[in-house]
Amino acid sequence: MSTTLEPLESLEPTLSVRQVLMLERVLAGEPEVVAGAGQLDRAVRWVHVAEAADVGVMLSGGEMVLTTGVLLAGDDDKQAEYIRSLHRAEAAAVVLGLGRAFPAPPDVMRRAAERCGLPMVVLHRPFPFAELTEEVQARLIRRKFAAVSMSEAVRTALTGLITAGAPLQRMLDEIAHHSGCPVVVTNLAHRVLATAGERSAVDDVLRDWERIARQAGGSEGDGWIRAELGGRGERWGQIMLCGYRGDTATGRLLADRAAEALVLHRMLGGTSAHTWEEQSAQSLLTDLVSGVVPARQLLPRARAAGLPVNRRTFVPLVVRDGDPAELDRVLRLLGLPGIVAELADGATAVLLSLARDQDATVLTANFAARLSGTVVAAADPRTAWDDVPGGMREARHVADAVASGALDLPVVVRLKDVHLRGLVRLLRDDPHVQSFAERELDGLLCGAGDDLLAVLRTYLATGRNKSRTAQLHHVSRPALYRRLEAIQGRLGVDLDDFEQAASVHIALLAHDAQQS
Repeated sequence: MSTTLEPLESLEPTLSVRQVLMLERVLAGEPEVVAGAGQLDRAVRWVHVAEAADVGVMLSGGEMVLTTGVLLAGDDDKQAEYIRSLHRAEAAAVVLGLGRAFPAPPDVMRRAAERCGLPMVVLHRPFPFAELTEEVQARLIRRKFAAVSMSEAVRTALTGLITAGAPLQRMLDEIAHHSGCPVVVTNLAHRVLATAGERSAVDDVLRDWERIARQAGGSEGDGWIRAELGGRGERWGQIMLCGYRGDTATGRLLADRAAEALVLHRMLGGTSAHTWEEQSAQSLLTDLVSGVVPARQLLPRARAAGLPVNRRTFVPLVVRDGDPAELDRVLRLLGLPGIVAELADGATAVLLSLARDQDATVLTANFAARLSGTVVAAADPRTAWDDVPGGMREARHVADAVASGALDLPVVVRLKDVHLRGLVRLLRDDPHVQSFAERELDGLLCGAGDDLLAVLRTYLATGRNKSRTAQLHHVSRPALYRRLEAIQGRLGVDLDDFEQAASVHIALLAHDAQQS
């Protein structure tokens, strides 16, 4: 029985039986695979020349045995037992040089090798076994040295990044560069914490992540190689090389070096797996808010991060000066699926993912009520994932408007609650609006006018309620009247006139929006 041999891949870090048979010196012997053709990808650990009938007891596994069979000729039982002993010793293959002992492939040995699944190769032309042994041993040693060198190069590169204070993403980018495939870091629940590699390849992995995660506890194969993350007797995640194209042993070595570096990065940086979860959520929500990455491209990341996305109602929220850890704790307490991340300027984003039959308004109110008086800015619920970025930006806009000083707002603030303040917030960068604000407030926009500006802000925010304004500033009514007269004198307006008061109010809103 013969089979077609494929070209030797010179970049493979180990040699297989197939690759040995493609060496130029071996091809000169006209090799023919007569048994075990389906096992040619077995790794060859060593090449051993032996004529002893009981050679099996001398082997430790992975050897390619070269023989002329001179001591086996004419004895079928010895021939069959010879093959069985190689199989028991887990030899990689047996190569029989045809000649005086065996002018043709012996049927007894061929049938025994086929039953055992042991690759058996015959050489039709005389061949110096010593030359093959020398070449294969040299190649194996070079490959082992290359594997060790690669391991040390990876360790050195990652250690250098750690000592330089590089972030997690930079570490993973380096690992992906060495592995040439997507790299994924998960927690123990198989939720994706971070990824690296070519963006399209990573997206392909994340798109099928639910199936991959279910199989994550199974055996490695097809280039899916993983290493545990943990220390001090505690496991907290794993790193996976997704579709590694090289030798499995080398890939496992690379994954182990990466895992060692990530654990060291965590220990020296004072970070934790929970912090990595926060970074993952922050990256996802930041991309959703910015709109730079299309929502459809972010869907695999959201799904892999553990956010339910199929037939859901999404509620975008933004909390000013909220503690992300506290917000996450409240979500877990209420059993609400969602992700939390701190954005810029002290804002924390929350994206709830609710079942379609759940009341989004009630659940949002329950969440806000648990936050000790913190105002929660909310966008209207979205049922389509593509609409989530617009909702996140709407919630962020509402939160910004609230931050500029609105009074007496509900616990959950929506776009309809910020009224004129929200509109002015949107227009704050317009040069005409900026000029208008400076012109209207010119008499108070100096250091000496700061106290009067604060009084004016409260007076207008309370609907020109003098009693309420005096109470909030802890002054008597006569004292408040004197301050209001000073304000009117500096601005040249009559605050009892609705139109003039409205103009000053709009200018003040624009000024506060610009300052924040």
